[in-house]
Amino acid sequence: MQHHRTRVLAILIGLALPGAALAADHIEAPLASADPAADIADFYAWPTTDGKIVGIITFAGAGSSGAGGVYDADVAYGFHIDNTGDNVADINVWARFGQDGDGNWGLQVSNLPGGDATVEGAVETVIDGGGGLSVWAGQAEDPFFFDLEGFQGTLSTGDIAFTGADFFAGLNVTGIVVQMSAGAVVNADHDMQIWATTSRK
Repeated sequence: MQHHRTRVLAILIGLALPGAALAADHIEAPLASADPAADIADFYAWPTTDGKIVGIITFAGAGSSGAGGVYDADVAYGFHIDNTGDNVADINVWARFGQDGDGNWGLQVSNLPGGDATVEGAVETVIDGGGGLSVWAGQAEDPFFFDLEGFQGTLSTGDIAFTGADFFAGLNVTGIVVQMSAGAVVNADHDMQIWATTSRK
C-alpha cells in the first residue's frame, strides 16, 4: 500500500482545557498533488464540552465551488489515537467511500469509539453513529486561513505585512468529520495524540 501522511500531524490535546490544534499541508510535491483523494490538506481535532472529541480530515484542496466532493473507493482514511504515550496508535478509526448500484456515494466508518462498530450513510448528510455520535462527509469551504499576500510581503521586506486577505476564501475541500466519545479514548494517565493518514490500495 502507498501511504501519505501530512507533516507534523501528531496533535497533543490538553485533557483539562478545551481547545484545538491543527497542521496544514496544502502545497504538496507533484506526485501527492496528482492524487487529490489521498492528499490530506489539514487535520483538526478538539474536545467538546459534552464529552466528545471531534476529528476532521480535509483533502482534495483548492476545489471550485459546486464541483462536488472528491470520493474514491480505493482510499482508506485513518484517524489514529495514541493514549498510552508510546507514539503508537492504540485506536484506529477507518473511513471509506463507496457507491451503490445507482452510483450514489456513501461513507462507511468502522471502529468509532463509543459508537456503532460500523456506521454507514450517504455523503453530504449527517449520519447517526450510535451512542449520541455522528459522522459526516462532503464538500465544504476550506476552513484554513492563510494570508498569502501578507506572507510574501513579509518575506520580501522583512517586515510583518498582514493584509487580512484569505487566500483560501471561496476554495473548497472534501472533508470527513467524526465524533468520538472522549470516555472511550481518553486515558487519564497519559496525554493523547491523534493524527491522520490516507492509504491507497
